[in-house]
Order: sequence, then structure tokens, then C-alpha cells
Amino acid sequence: MTRIGAILLAGGRATRLGGAAKPLLEVGGRSLLQRAVDAAAACSPLTVVGEPVPGIDGVEWFREDPPFGGPAAAIVAALSAWSEDPDWTMILACDVPGVVEAAARLRRDLPLLPTDSDGVCLGDAGSRPQWLTGLYRTTPLRRAATALPDRGQGAPVRALLDDLAIAVVAAPAEETDDVDTWEDLERARARARGPEAERA
Repeated sequence: MTRIGAILLAGGRATRLGGAAKPLLEVGGRSLLQRAVDAAAACSPLTVVGEPVPGIDGVEWFREDPPFGGPAAAIVAALSAWSEDPDWTMILACDVPGVVEAAARLRRDLPLLPTDSDGVCLGDAGSRPQWLTGLYRTTPLRRAATALPDRGQGAPVRALLDDLAIAVVAAPAEETDDVDTWEDLERARARARGPEAERA
């Protein structure tokens, strides 16, 4: 049986939101963080990199040191906390309202990957890889994490994944759009209310 672990990234500064606690923003009655946890509910281990949040159950909390080192540093830190590696690691940013559907797509596409592939991530409407909505083989991911200098502090996530053979799968905006601004948040809330609200 294929084992999948998950790393949820919830420790950014949210500068374009004035420093708001982005993972706690609600869309459709659930916080962005809870949506990501729900998306990864079947994964073990399930690690959230960020400050612990009351009421979020079934996860392990961890933090990169020093904090705010970027997504690559957060992934390196989470991997260092695992005592046993799963076969695959799902990496999800906690600012994607459609993360449940995105994670389901990743799981569906997993059996279709070539045997020499190191993983799969979703691509947005412009075909740009969304590295933080992906599913990667843990062994090459850990090898790449070990090779990063300074435990990945300040490194872009692309530096972590650049040498991996990753398939990019086109996905609708509903599964790849993230929340970086208040306008993004309002758009996501309108989408959650239904087509009529989204057109309004």
C-alpha cells in the first residue's frame, strides 16, 4: 500500500494582507488552514509548518528555525521532524481555497505517472507549475532538501525541486488560485457562494 505523508505550509508573513494570519481567513465557513488539513486528512505523517492553532486536530506542528525562512526552509524543517518516511510527500500551501479538489486531483493522477517520475504538481492557467500544490517521492525530495545550503533558509522552492523529474498537470483556476490579497479573498468567497455571487 502506498503511504503518503503531507507537509502543510502555514507560516508565511502575508505581507500583501498587512500581516494578517492568512491560514485563519475563512472561505465558505472554513479557514484556509482547515481546508488544507481536510485535503490531507488521510496522510501520515501530517505536519503543519507554522504556529499551532487551537481547534486544528490530527496534525503535528513544527516551525523552521529561524521562522519566516521561506517555503523551502519550511519543507526542509518538516522533513527533519519525520522519524519514518512515507513513499510520497504531499506539499500544500495553506492559502488555496480549492485545496481539497487539488489534492484529490493529485491522488488521481499519481498512478498515471511514469515510473521514473519524481512527482506531480498542478499547473495554473498559464501552465506555470504550482510547486506548493504537489505530490513528490519522498526519497528524492529528502535528498534535494539535504543538498540545500543553510537548511533552505531564503531559498525559493524551485531551488529545492529543480533537479527532480516532475510532471505538471493542468488544473482549473478553482484548484490553483491562491489568496495573496484582499481582492483574492473576496473572489474566493464569491466562488464559494456559487456562480451567481461570483458574477456579481
